[in-house]
Amino acid sequence: MAGLLEGHIAAVTGGGSGIGQGICQAYAREGARVIVLDANPAGAKETVDLVASAGGKASAVTLDVTDREACKEAAAEIAKSGNISILVNNAGINRRNPMTAEPAVIAKDWDDILSINLDGMFNVTRAFLDQLRATKGRVVNIGSIQSFVHVSWPNSAAYTTSKHGVLGFTRALAAELGKDGVRVNAIGPGLIETRINAEARAKNPDMVASVMRHTPLGRPGKPEDIAGPAVFLASDMAAYVTGCIIMADGGFRTV
Repeated sequence: MAGLLEGHIAAVTGGGSGIGQGICQAYAREGARVIVLDANPAGAKETVDLVASAGGKASAVTLDVTDREACKEAAAEIAKSGNISILVNNAGINRRNPMTAEPAVIAKDWDDILSINLDGMFNVTRAFLDQLRATKGRVVNIGSIQSFVHVSWPNSAAYTTSKHGVLGFTRALAAELGKDGVRVNAIGPGLIETRINAEARAKNPDMVASVMRHTPLGRPGKPEDIAGPAVFLASDMAAYVTGCIIMADGGFRTV
């Protein structure tokens, strides 16, 4: 039986770890050829090896999403072996410092977070836009609980702003590209256990406990909990779904 993504070429930013790695593995299992885009070549190779060991197809491209020209060059190179039909904008960072922190620190946080989480999403989407229009493709943007709320995660104005921006970008692009047959949606993860946030979780047990008290399912998520919705949104099962955000937060926003 063919997979849900058979015949598709999927590019995933931040595919070298965490949620991005989980999405790459899930897409490959469903038959897509996966292109792992990551600024960390070692992480990207790890994902490629995981996909290959499971019998899937993947390749890696080292990419800094903040470099607009590099994004254009990567898209042009990838097009030589076929246009992508799925783009996942997953690359992102987070830092938690109050607005009252030392001015240079908070300014750097703002610049770095917005340049990766928001400008990076624009740079990559714009670079692949012609390919997505040609294939009537699908875009999946990774938002957050913080696309809507802030109260449980203080000291993260830049991150919250960036994730509100992801939701706005998703809706605006869906409205614009619908006529071209391109669907654009987002996923809003809750607290997801990854290697990247392991230290933060260990140092902030009270924060984790607070989030869990507010989460009906009573557990943190794992990358595979985001991979499922990502497969759905990229597949023909979601053929009439665009401009939406699927919350994968364990029910956090229902309480």
